[in-house]
Amino acid sequence: MAAPPARQARPRELVRLATAGSVDDGKSTLIGRLLHDTGSLPLDHLEGVRTADGGHDLAALSDGLRAEREQGITIDVAYRYFSTERRSFVLADTPGHERYTRNMFTGASTAHVAVLLVDARAGVLRQTRRHARIASLLAVPHLVAAVNKMDLVGWDQARFEAIADDLRAMAAHLGGAGAPDLLVVPMSALAGDNVVHGSTRAPWYQGPTLLEHLEDVEVAAAAGHGHPLRLPVQLASRPEAGRRRRYSGRMASGALAVGDAVVVLPSGATTTVTAVDTLDDARTVAVPPLSVSVELADELDVGRGDMVVGAPGRGAGQVAQPVLAREVDVSACWMAAEPLREGDRVLVKHTTRTVRAVVAALHRRVDPETLAEHERPEELRLNDIGVLTLRTASLLVVDPYARNRETGALILVDEHTNDTVGAGTVLAARPAGARAPA
Repeated sequence: MAAPPARQARPRELVRLATAGSVDDGKSTLIGRLLHDTGSLPLDHLEGVRTADGGHDLAALSDGLRAEREQGITIDVAYRYFSTERRSFVLADTPGHERYTRNMFTGASTAHVAVLLVDARAGVLRQTRRHARIASLLAVPHLVAAVNKMDLVGWDQARFEAIADDLRAMAAHLGGAGAPDLLVVPMSALAGDNVVHGSTRAPWYQGPTLLEHLEDVEVAAAAGHGHPLRLPVQLASRPEAGRRRRYSGRMASGALAVGDAVVVLPSGATTTVTAVDTLDDARTVAVPPLSVSVELADELDVGRGDMVVGAPGRGAGQVAQPVLAREVDVSACWMAAEPLREGDRVLVKHTTRTVRAVVAALHRRVDPETLAEHERPEELRLNDIGVLTLRTASLLVVDPYARNRETGALILVDEHTNDTVGAGTVLAARPAGARAPA
């Protein structure tokens, strides 16, 4: 009797993490502990950070830049990788210093879980609240507050509970559909308590370790089948004589198949997909995050910055359409030393499209300490988070960020220096021709 065919191992589920905290909260040590205790480091790397007493400098496992080492802080966003039998993790190590708060936007923009470090001695700080607000703004669904250095407060349960109460009040204040759920974990990253393995020093804590929670947390399905098609066009080309033009880009959401009826926006031209290729081979269907080259049945005027979407259906088959907008309400983090004021002009980079825009209104500024909202501010300063209206010179093809994290995000660029000066998420978009509410 022939042996049954070997079962193919299922690919590990991918979970994206972002870490953040204030300076000296022990974030680099925590990351080093995760890498060390999950066996995700090669032997020669471990030998390179061995200390005189035979241990390892865990912070050095994750602090890679020379400037970071010299200042004792993490400056840039760095990506680390580790895995367990069940899941693979991509960890964005974001800066802890307030000066680099803007970098957290990069690290958290695709995260499923944000891990905030809190020093048990200092409690919840201004930077903690700012990072939690950014996580909420970016619709990160899960938040873990790692109350670190509990060994330095004698594993005092009362101290932990006071910090946990403060954190829960902060999370509740974030409010709205975008507010992440919250788990608070007492730990010592240096000693390894409650990071990967449980601790006997806090018998009063009955919850999971950090890694146990990360292995069990619910991760939303990728924006493929069942989501509206969004393919921003990056390049139009005619690869060979006698063949139709090809339109290339990275799938943002939905599925694209040969034979699909599609609409090219903002022109509104309708056509049919006749071929879908990737770098490796031809496909009958493609989903995110694949980069694809698409052939259409009709010769259309399609270029960089256009977007291919599913054709509108009828009844139960109706397809959600993006908004063709010249005015968008945005929640943004300002990243430049020069303040932002009403009437200022910026470039807006949205997917593959770049347009000129003016700040039509500044509606609110969020106090990072109290999370209170101040109406009608005169300006947004470096690292401020606020709500504003942008009026663009040409059409944007957008979705609200709550519906689509790819087509609802944008970057603000200085039109003179080309420096990135802000990042934001679309709260609402008004169809071209619609008037803004008074």
